[in-house]
Amino acid sequence: MNTILKQISQSISLTGLLLIAACGTNPATNQPGTDTAGIVGAAKGCKNVAVLLPESDSSARYEAYDRPLLEQAIKKAVPGVTLQYANANNNSDTQQNQAEAALTKGACILVVDPQDADKAAVIVQKARASNVPVISYDRLIQDPDLAYYVSFDNVKVGELQGQYLVDLFKKGESGLKAGANLVMLNGSQTDNNALLFRQGAINKLQPLVDSKDINLVFDQYTPNWDPTRAQNLMEGALTSQRNNIQMVYAANDTLANAAIAALRTQTLNGKVPVTGQDATVTGIQNILAGDQGMTVYKPIAKEAEATARLVAALSNGSDPGSLVNGQTKLKDGAQVASVLLTPIAVDQNNVQQTVIADGFVKKEQVCQGVPAGKAELCQ
Repeated sequence: MNTILKQISQSISLTGLLLIAACGTNPATNQPGTDTAGIVGAAKGCKNVAVLLPESDSSARYEAYDRPLLEQAIKKAVPGVTLQYANANNNSDTQQNQAEAALTKGACILVVDPQDADKAAVIVQKARASNVPVISYDRLIQDPDLAYYVSFDNVKVGELQGQYLVDLFKKGESGLKAGANLVMLNGSQTDNNALLFRQGAINKLQPLVDSKDINLVFDQYTPNWDPTRAQNLMEGALTSQRNNIQMVYAANDTLANAAIAALRTQTLNGKVPVTGQDATVTGIQNILAGDQGMTVYKPIAKEAEATARLVAALSNGSDPGSLVNGQTKLKDGAQVASVLLTPIAVDQNNVQQTVIADGFVKKEQVCQGVPAGKAELCQ
């Protein structure tokens, strides 16, 4: 991971990026609003940073990657920093309590990956009352008083997933033809990213749905990204369609694995293409075994590094604007200054050149348990 961070640090340029002011901008001047600017400025000299992540049960990434990468990057960017850390374990009330505890213990910058996009607004407002800026990490908090948002282009994530299915259909691969039935297993509706993933997928799939080349027969969100619920939903879809399902959009690798389990009971695994996301070890194993078509790799080290640079800028009292390369619109229309990184589609053809080359996963990990002869990488 040290090597990854070093490469990323060298590759992320602080020049040539779009300069965008912090949230709460005045549309006439494009300058930070008075209140937001004051909160951001109050972080100067801050050496006590809290990192609050949302869960660990439905996605292994947060404890396996985000936590250590964020801690390493922030400690490097802000020498002498005190880091507070907590995981909400998929409970929004727990996360609010953790934020309050962090503020009580002197946190002067919060990095929050919200368990619930709307409920986490309470965290932003409590931090605001203490003149503490909040960086929304990975998932967007629906509050206009956010200082910054760091994530990937999440609509693009969904577009990569949707385009994969579109390309298979147009090539006639996996036996796909006009009238193919599509199931969509979306993520948690309380996670703004899940909404964006679906939006991106629909951007690509809708023309084929409109032309009736593809039939969208099932389209459900999965509470808390729960794999058990996802498997139940997939089993229900198979039952209702009498197993007549040819394509599965699964929003991440956890949901994909649940869908594959349901397909396996009907001996349909490997016959029905399934999408995914996060490039987990299980997801890559499923791809190499032929049960999952693709995943989306999001280089989390870059996300952690970008977040650490924002934290350092706030702590140093320097202008973080040069780090920003976009704006993200909230439900109420307000804009949040954002750092949006580029996701990468991964299938059997580029596993070696992407996640393994970056050290995100190891060859021996992903090849473990893959049947002999299934994947050239594992020969």
